[in-house]
Amino acid sequence: MSDKFTTIEEQASYGVGRQLGEQLAANSFEGINISAVQLGLSDAFDGKESQVAMQDLQVAFTEISQRIQKVQEAAAEAASAEGASFLAENAKREGVHTLDSGLQYEVISEGAGDKPSLDSTVRTHYHGTFINGDVFDSSVVRDQPAEFPVSGVIAGWTEALQLMPVGAKWKLYVPHHLAYGERGAGASIPPYSALVFEVELLDIL
Repeated sequence: MSDKFTTIEEQASYGVGRQLGEQLAANSFEGINISAVQLGLSDAFDGKESQVAMQDLQVAFTEISQRIQKVQEAAAEAASAEGASFLAENAKREGVHTLDSGLQYEVISEGAGDKPSLDSTVRTHYHGTFINGDVFDSSVVRDQPAEFPVSGVIAGWTEALQLMPVGAKWKLYVPHHLAYGERGAGASIPPYSALVFEVELLDIL
């Protein structure tokens, strides 16, 4: 740890800069110039006149926004195509069932209990990954089952749960339109992501 900032005021000031930097890093763009950012911050704080004309600022902001949008659209198209290709190949595997909605599942273990209805609340264990195998959420890893209404989850889950008897464990392959769609889910799930879940239905509450 650095001893450069020794007073409360210096430490708090550094903390403000850190927070601004983290926000900027999360919403950055290719070619950003940190020195120019620092100068703009300093000029604004000191009440100095802008060194870039307002009209030029608006043009620059619009151009950068358009560039970011193009990058996001290209990434979304790639994710959509990758998910569709994965699901098309996955559907050919023995034991994989494809429903009319596009949802795919395979039975890992059969259950013998009742099946939930749309109005039910259930307790499950689940392990969620992207199609490349990277984990994004898992009650199994947390060792804490999840409880939720059948109607309160993504469409792919809502459809599958009503087909699963208590005690069953299925592997779900969920196309993006039955998951988080074209918007994704925050920073953890990008738009147009096909998702894979292992779901064990523990109980109907």
